[in-house]
Amino acid sequence: MTDKGNGGIAHVIRALGNSWAGLRWAMRHEAAFREEVALVVVLLPIALWLGDHGVEHALLIGSLILLLLTELVNSGLEAAVDRVGEGFHPLAGRAKDLGSAAVLAALVHLGVVWGLIALPNLLARF
Repeated sequence: MTDKGNGGIAHVIRALGNSWAGLRWAMRHEAAFREEVALVVVLLPIALWLGDHGVEHALLIGSLILLLLTELVNSGLEAAVDRVGEGFHPLAGRAKDLGSAAVLAALVHLGVVWGLIALPNLLARF
């Protein structure tokens, strides 16, 4: 258990270490996260090229970050549900389905943002 009264820079450093450990775990064990990171690696430079100004860059890149964030939360939710028990329970299934639906919503958001910003900007360049 962590000491909640211990703050400052030491707390920030420990929190960053925990975050880094979570990212490393996701890269090693979550195929969907690796696939989405690959998508981000491809689309990030395209976002910088196709965005005409800061707001467009922020929306295009933000939609990519939102996808990764949602996948990480979904993976955490699945891990917590799996920790509780291995047998099927309707609430466990519902929790996992809702996490998956959140990832789908993030993918739809990404598609909408890229469809409204990147696609017209791409077509205008050719």
